[in-house]
Amino acid sequence: MVLVDKPYRFTGPDGEVGLADLFGASRQLIVQHVMFDPEWDEACQSCSAAIDEFSPELLAHVAARDTSFAFVARAPYEKIAAYSEQRGWTVPFYSSFGSEFNYDFGVSIDSSVTTIVFNYRDLPELEAAGQGRLAAGSSEQPGLSCFLRDEDEIYHTYSTYARGTDFGGAYGFLDLTALGRQEEWEEPKGRAPTLNANVPQFD
Repeated sequence: MVLVDKPYRFTGPDGEVGLADLFGASRQLIVQHVMFDPEWDEACQSCSAAIDEFSPELLAHVAARDTSFAFVARAPYEKIAAYSEQRGWTVPFYSSFGSEFNYDFGVSIDSSVTTIVFNYRDLPELEAAGQGRLAAGSSEQPGLSCFLRDEDEIYHTYSTYARGTDFGGAYGFLDLTALGRQEEWEEPKGRAPTLNANVPQFD
């Protein structure tokens, strides 16, 4: 767990908010980093296809585990709102335009802004893996980041990138978080409060 001490700001349907606001009343937050460059009028097609598959029911299952879900992209909010309306999305989608959020969490790559690191590899490792193209100019990459709130402090607990984002379903997402599915059978015991009896339990 790494303490998040930067005052990141985002723009959403209710104006400017901080990272803590994306949690709502939940203890955990999952952010899906959407490839949507400020110069583009649309998000990348793969990210768009993934968002198309999100339903209110999936978000409700995640929320039942004290976890919120938000989409974040670097495009200005006006573009995000227009594209969301065009696609018929009602998911929580925020702009990180003008902040270092995307760069700090390794999904906006630009050597003029920060050191190149993607998917836990620095530039020499990326070049050895045949991904040196990431050093040419700037680019947006896909990712998922998880956060845990402990009273007034927020911790970054996990991130996955590239093909690590290719899955779906509430339990797949919850397995990425610090508190997991919060089931009776999970170890270590007592890391999360007992769930409401109405919340479905799965082995």
